[in-house]
Amino acid sequence: MEQTIEKTRLQRFFSSDVWFSFKSNPVAITSLVVTILMILGAVFAPVLSPQDPFNLAAIDIMDASMPPAWNEYGDARFLLGTDDQGRGILSTILYGARISLIVGFSSVIFAMIVGIALGLISGYVGGRTDAIIMRIADIQLSFPAILIALLIDGVARGVVPKEMHTDLSIYVLIFAIGISGWVQYARTVRGSTLVEKNKEYVQAARVIGIRPLTILRRHVLPNVMGPVMVIATIHLALAIITEATLSFLGVGVPPTTPSLGTLIRIGNEYLFSGDWWITIFPGAALVILVLAVNLLGDWLRDALNPKLR
Repeated sequence: MEQTIEKTRLQRFFSSDVWFSFKSNPVAITSLVVTILMILGAVFAPVLSPQDPFNLAAIDIMDASMPPAWNEYGDARFLLGTDDQGRGILSTILYGARISLIVGFSSVIFAMIVGIALGLISGYVGGRTDAIIMRIADIQLSFPAILIALLIDGVARGVVPKEMHTDLSIYVLIFAIGISGWVQYARTVRGSTLVEKNKEYVQAARVIGIRPLTILRRHVLPNVMGPVMVIATIHLALAIITEATLSFLGVGVPPTTPSLGTLIRIGNEYLFSGDWWITIFPGAALVILVLAVNLLGDWLRDALNPKLR
């Protein structure tokens, strides 16, 4: 029975306008392929990476600042060269993309949970609750997201004991980026909830005595997830950029953790000495990842827009 239901769902998906829009859009297909390849590269970094940048026993300082392998002074062991600590750039990119994606996905999920919950409550309950939540959202919108993330990171560093900074840095970063991005979800979900709660199926559910929480979870939430998925896709790219920016400024992940932002910051210090590969390759990986996710989000926004069908 379950297999039949799954087949029916798959058949509906492959006959839907969204699938037709995807398979007829080369940019969307390319973006999805690039995104999946980079995610797989990050997930299987321990298998694909020629070197473990966290294993100090495998790192030799004498290999520091080696150019790419095709350079006459390069080494075949390090295809894209090495950084100032002797870590292979290719290995650090694979592990760095893993950390950037973990922070990006985790902060987006956190922002989604907070934003969707507050948006549903605000739109369904209304009144003073709606006014308070939306005024908080308006106040937060008056500050740049990067400034809020910097503020939260700074407060956390002042509250958390210094010896715990390294262990908690990624969690603080996820919280800072997530809490700075919940507003877009809340405002979108609130608007959709205001429309959905006045429809007949919600009023019928009220009449037969279904609890408000059940109505929101079973009936309203599935109908507001379309715009949320578009926001989440675009927000993922913004979260990765924010993590890279904070790490570049030295307030993100610690220098010993090779996220893409940290690698770019380290390479920037050696850029004018001729060691261009330390920052160029991680920067290119960041640009490709963010561009692919953004293009995927643009396609999803157009595909789910009924006015463009």
